[in-house]
Amino acid sequence: MQVVRIRGGQPLDGEVTVSGAKNACLPMFAAALLTDEPCILHNVPDLSDIRFMADILQHLGAQVTRIDDNTWSITAQTIGTHAPYDLVRKMRASVCLLGPLVGRMRQAQISLPGGCVIGQRPIDLHLKGLARLGCDVTISQGYVYVDAKRLQGADVFLGGRQGSTVTGTANLLMAAVLAPGVTHIESAACEPEIVDLCHLLVSMGAQIEGIGSHALTIEGVDRLSGFNYRVVADRIQAGTFIAAGLMAPSGTVQVKGVNSNILTAFLHKLEEAQAPITVEKDTITVKGGYIRGLKPIETITLPYPGFPTDLQAQMCAIMTLTEGISIITERIYPNRFMHVPELQRMGADISIEGSSAIINGVEHLSGAPVMASDLRASAALYLAGLAAVGETWVQRIYHLDRGYDRFDEKLRDLGADIVRMEATEMPKALAESCIG
Repeated sequence: MQVVRIRGGQPLDGEVTVSGAKNACLPMFAAALLTDEPCILHNVPDLSDIRFMADILQHLGAQVTRIDDNTWSITAQTIGTHAPYDLVRKMRASVCLLGPLVGRMRQAQISLPGGCVIGQRPIDLHLKGLARLGCDVTISQGYVYVDAKRLQGADVFLGGRQGSTVTGTANLLMAAVLAPGVTHIESAACEPEIVDLCHLLVSMGAQIEGIGSHALTIEGVDRLSGFNYRVVADRIQAGTFIAAGLMAPSGTVQVKGVNSNILTAFLHKLEEAQAPITVEKDTITVKGGYIRGLKPIETITLPYPGFPTDLQAQMCAIMTLTEGISIITERIYPNRFMHVPELQRMGADISIEGSSAIINGVEHLSGAPVMASDLRASAALYLAGLAAVGETWVQRIYHLDRGYDRFDEKLRDLGADIVRMEATEMPKALAESCIG
């Protein structure tokens, strides 16, 4: 296990190019199972989750080859239908294999993905949707068994308590593109990653209308071809680098390679806070050294195009140093404030009231040993460490490696003082104080 030491207070200067979106890549890897032809995917980030998905596809019988750092080839000529617990437990997103296996093989046996530190994320909407498409769905001993011999297009409603289900929409899309007849999906997720998946499926020969809206119409086809496709940029990674530039004591950071239109809610909140940001076609420029002069904000996380839950922790980190009281309400995942106690260890003044974080900006943060609890919490602790006085030690950084491609390296290239090392190299007293 590794840790990261961050020495705060360094200016950040230069350009950083955003990697491909993990949340688009994972269902696209799964989509390769819909055809027996070769599939090539470009702009794939180098992440542990990607490697886990590659392992699962290989277990199912696909030939998976990493051509270079960011390009993968997948050919699924002959595949099985059983994804076991030992593989699925490593990554919740592997549940998106259900749709392609149902569509192509007319059956699936996949381990339930289980719970999550940021809150329960059940797949009941996925299963109800498959049942609407004529599938027989049973759950036994921790596995989902789907018999899809009677797969047929139908009307499906995917709305839930937290809004539309993103992975559920991906699953139903990938099942429906090979289902006889017409499928209408109401309350479909319209995140950019789902839009990108739709475009990939269309490139394979799928018939999909309403792309980018909450109402999708899919006319099933008999077969799909392979693809050669470039993944959309990761809007969450882009937002995290924008936050890093803001929290730096000085310097100018250019975040390149991302369409600002997929970050509208986040950018609007920063504009409301009067952050020094310039937005161009595919470049967002941010200046450091002004964070104490920002205005406090109030925001609520909502499904796209609302404020993204995946940028909630990063916004919390920004507001810890913004003078005044900010309120951030979490409406997607009820337990997604695990980063708050760790920010408090660094001197942040935050209280939790129900589903809201009340943040009273402080003059400075102090470096401390902290523990990452999930992917986005890890990013928030990195950001706080960049701005803090002294050294911050972030433990359990394997969470970060699930979703940020070469994050340490990219921040170092901008001027950050970040060193990754084995946990045994961390001073024992600091490690014990964090655990305690």
